[in-house]
Amino acid sequence: MTATSSAFSSSAFSSYEVAVRAEATLGEGPTWDAAAGRLLWIDILGSRVHGYDPATGRRTVRVTDQHVGAVKPRAGGGLVLNLRDGVGLLDPDGTFRWLHREPVPGRRANDAAVAPDGTLWAGTMRYDEAPGGGTLTRYGADGPVETVLDDVTVSNGTGWSPDGTRMYYIDSPTRRIDVFDVDPADGRVSHRRPFAEIEEGAGFPDGLTVDADGCVWVALWDGAAIRRYTPTGTLDRAIPLPTPRVTACAFGGPALTDLYVTTARVGLDSPHPLAGSLLVIPNAGRGLPQPAFAG
Repeated sequence: MTATSSAFSSSAFSSYEVAVRAEATLGEGPTWDAAAGRLLWIDILGSRVHGYDPATGRRTVRVTDQHVGAVKPRAGGGLVLNLRDGVGLLDPDGTFRWLHREPVPGRRANDAAVAPDGTLWAGTMRYDEAPGGGTLTRYGADGPVETVLDDVTVSNGTGWSPDGTRMYYIDSPTRRIDVFDVDPADGRVSHRRPFAEIEEGAGFPDGLTVDADGCVWVALWDGAAIRRYTPTGTLDRAIPLPTPRVTACAFGGPALTDLYVTTARVGLDSPHPLAGSLLVIPNAGRGLPQPAFAG
């Protein structure tokens, strides 16, 4: 199933604000941490985990020992991190340990997401973006590891429909958002097919999030925009942004109505002053509560 439409709104939600002015090399992975009332996001190549409390404006920065592809809250407190050499756990007291360590020369972590059943779906890619050099792997709470996809180039956005019957996934160079069926018994996925395609010249699909209406919002790398696709794959909104390398988006705030957007400045000869900042589009829609990693 794939559908597009030229009849969409590019003006209804075009107003953005600067949540955190920053110069992240590769800002990524915004995630609302409901328990802490904060927005988590990362700078992959800067090896930094950022926290932002929109109620107080308080910001935190934690430096990691290696490049970090994603960070998510854990159900019992602390964080799970998709790192260059594997997946690690950070306890509330700051203690770190590996959940699964598997270093591969020339490979790093990239985007990750937590499924409705509390498992972590973590992506990897080659630093040189060699075709087929990445993976998508599913991590259970107590350590079970299952490779879901082993022929990925740039593993990126992953998200689930409100009823949990679909999983959306992006391998960026394909210029597609794909969709899988989800087995309700064990959470495994099957029947991969195209959901929506990004046309030539509009950028590459990067991070995504799914809202409470089942619509898929996607960030466009080198596209200077966020798009929303309906559950049928029809493009119905586009939000222009000031800097081209838009990397990911997620709903946050107490009511999950504000869309937070990460950006990057890596590879830009003359980056826009807001490249690498965390942006926010107030009252953009209605997000879904995101599960914490069960481990």
